[in-house]
Amino acid sequence: MTGSGGLVATFSVWDYVVFAGLILFAAGIGLFQAIHGRKEASSEEFLLGGRQMTAVPVALSLTASFMSGITVIGTPAEAYMYGTAFWLFVFSYAIMSTISAEIFVPLFYRLSITSTYEYLEMRFNKLLRVIGTSMYIAQTALYTGMVIYAPALALNQITGLDLWGVLVATGAVCIIYCTLGGLKAVIWTDVFQMIIMLSGFVAIIARGAVLQGGLGKIWNDSYHGGRLETFSFDPDPLRRHSFWTIVVGGSLMWASMYSINQSQVQRYISCKTMTQAKLSLYLNMVGLWVTVSLAMLSGLTMYSIYKDCDPFTNKDVGASDQLLPYLVMDILAEFPGLPGLFVAAAYSGTLSTVSSSINALVAVTVEDFMKPAWPWLTERQLSWINMGMSVFYGAVCIGMAGVASLMGNILQAALSIFGMISGPLLGLYMLGIFFRCVNSTGGLVGLISGLTITLWVGIGAQLYPPLPEKTLRLPLSVEGCFAPDMNETTTITPFSTVLQTTTPQPRPALADNWYSLSYLYFCPVGIIVTMITGLIVSAISGGCKQEKARPELFIGKSDLICFGCRSSDSEVSDLIEKDPKNIQGLENQVFSDNEIALKEKDYKEKITKF
Repeated sequence: MTGSGGLVATFSVWDYVVFAGLILFAAGIGLFQAIHGRKEASSEEFLLGGRQMTAVPVALSLTASFMSGITVIGTPAEAYMYGTAFWLFVFSYAIMSTISAEIFVPLFYRLSITSTYEYLEMRFNKLLRVIGTSMYIAQTALYTGMVIYAPALALNQITGLDLWGVLVATGAVCIIYCTLGGLKAVIWTDVFQMIIMLSGFVAIIARGAVLQGGLGKIWNDSYHGGRLETFSFDPDPLRRHSFWTIVVGGSLMWASMYSINQSQVQRYISCKTMTQAKLSLYLNMVGLWVTVSLAMLSGLTMYSIYKDCDPFTNKDVGASDQLLPYLVMDILAEFPGLPGLFVAAAYSGTLSTVSSSINALVAVTVEDFMKPAWPWLTERQLSWINMGMSVFYGAVCIGMAGVASLMGNILQAALSIFGMISGPLLGLYMLGIFFRCVNSTGGLVGLISGLTITLWVGIGAQLYPPLPEKTLRLPLSVEGCFAPDMNETTTITPFSTVLQTTTPQPRPALADNWYSLSYLYFCPVGIIVTMITGLIVSAISGGCKQEKARPELFIGKSDLICFGCRSSDSEVSDLIEKDPKNIQGLENQVFSDNEIALKEKDYKEKITKF
């Protein structure tokens, strides 16, 4: 029975029906959007939904993209094994949303860009744009491979679903609706998948509450098990999760993902107004709060059920990412279809992330490589290229899942990779938008320096993981486990003893300090090194004396103080006079809806007169 160890049930026919039905329905939404929008054949329609999306579906899509299968399975296991410190990310999400909405949304709207990395060429040079795009492609392809592989492996080992069959099917479904429907198909499919993912968490919490006698019992068990010690103000940078690592490091890590990562930026710049774009980020913040809260409660539910018989220590599961699927098959198997709902939730997370990644990879490849190389391409040719690249990147992501299968700690690698690569990139953007004195030489040297440092510490951390006293895994018990066919408890060495008696491997001098740095600080380290190096090199090489940067490439007072305000008449005139190319960007710079109605006529007259 529940909590006693041993085997759990396997998938029933109804579970397969529910799982397959929900996934096919999600794909059907994408195909409907493809057929419905077939008359629109432009590249902008494919990549940005014609810039006509509204806040609510975009917000749900942003949240669904965050909710990868790794998140669905890994976050509850985090609460189960380490407690609720992860809950502090609600502060990080608020800070990240404010930074993205109030600094980067006005910038990208003003420039009317499709690829985030267009900014790097506008501000610095083409070389930095190519490097930034290449870093993004490498990061996203590898991360997406992990997103496909990790949940598939966990679910395969618990439910018996064929591993590689599901991997290929996942990629194929994404390829079909990404290829035919573009961003609109991705967003509206994400909306449905988000509902399925949250439903999976609710089903686990509700069933667990019934079994345990209410949420109060779950909360009480978690308290006595040390799972509710959320706030730790230990300033040690080597500690994996504390208030400072999560709020400082986590905020910057998530800002690097939402502010400049093409997968996320592409969604909110598809909104028809800047107000809608900002609103989508704030609604997404609420969605992230709900998501992480349900995931934490699912983990606490799991702890309450298994507090006396840990399946991980008892060898009922082979890895921590199999804990939640194990729980689902244990407590929901008597309700045919509910395990299928959970598996669909995990795969919905995978599908949403993979489809978002494919669409973003296509966008940066077409905008940053193909259009500059072949400016004569027609819209019809670009449409065929978009679809062809969707197929290509879908195949690449499936291939990267094979690479991920050769890696050890997939979840930790997935959490670290954004900090390692996006941190230096965010540092480069911050140099560009805040410091007029920084030139392309400083930007290039700063980026390379930041990337070198973060790769050094990140790869070192993978090779020499931090010791248990820094990760602070909480104790787990097997005192309540019963051996099969025997009326006695199993004799199993406690997990803490296993950690202490494992034969230590030789570790270099840096392993217990530099390589043990919290993975959440990888991003801040990358930002700081990039910015300091960039400023020093720019000062040595003459600053911006030889480079004339357009004023709209920087963040001004109106961006930081007058949130959502329309530029004054004089600002509009100045920008047009300084560079006629700004007209298109100004036309797309949408501010207060009321002021648009009042000043639209005068604004158009200014452009026409020019």
